[in-house]
Amino acid sequence: MASDIDDSFVKQFESEVHLAYQRMGARMLNTVRRKTGIVGKSTTFQKIGTMNAGTKARNGQVPISNALHTPIECTLADYYSGDFLDKLDELKIQHDERSVLSTNIAAALGRKSDALLIAEMDTISTTTGNDTVTPAAMSAALIQEGFEDLGNSDVPMDDGELYLAVGPSQWVDLLNDDDFSSADYVGADKLPLPGAMRAKEWMGIMIYPHTGLTTNGSSQTLCPLYHRTAFGHASGADVSLDVTWQGKEQAHLFVGSMSQGACVIDTLGAFIILAT
Repeated sequence: MASDIDDSFVKQFESEVHLAYQRMGARMLNTVRRKTGIVGKSTTFQKIGTMNAGTKARNGQVPISNALHTPIECTLADYYSGDFLDKLDELKIQHDERSVLSTNIAAALGRKSDALLIAEMDTISTTTGNDTVTPAAMSAALIQEGFEDLGNSDVPMDDGELYLAVGPSQWVDLLNDDDFSSADYVGADKLPLPGAMRAKEWMGIMIYPHTGLTTNGSSQTLCPLYHRTAFGHASGADVSLDVTWQGKEQAHLFVGSMSQGACVIDTLGAFIILAT
């Protein structure tokens, strides 16, 4: 056996984890502002205020806006996921346990990445559908209310950067809402075909189902409607793998790790829809 077989094994395992992490782990990372390669325990996202335009006299000075710059700190933390693969267990199984471990580790790290963002999204206080006596199901009308609120705050509405995460129940309710899923309203080319569509653009919003959203005490799911620039995600160390032989356990220890953090950059760019 070649002396570097373990190195090859580790590289293959790590590539499998990266693939699984991107494929089925984190769903929200590409919907927010991101910074990678962070050195240190925190980083800063800049929130820049609006600017004004005006006229000037001939040979006069141009109007200066002095746009406000607000630094938003994003603190990173280290996260791990690991498991053992017993040497003798490998003799008793007929499936690829390495592949199973890579999928499980990637899924755990991916859920944590999204959980960091969801925890920040849950802090947004602007909500609709907040009726605890007769909680409302997700509907096109609730989305339109959130859309209107963001528009009133001058959030960009037509740049393709609006997102809405909904739970499985809310996704099904939308599929049963004609305003969202009927060809009479959205056109035949925009129909959310069962089993074929994992997200759907509607009113310029990319709407997608997510199983990790928070549910409150009234059995309502907190569904964040947000612009990409409203939240930030920072990574100091991307997903990496360590595989070591543990003599006492007579097993290989597989550990995945990463260093990440999330933050709210602009509360005006997000809206929480409460729906059963």
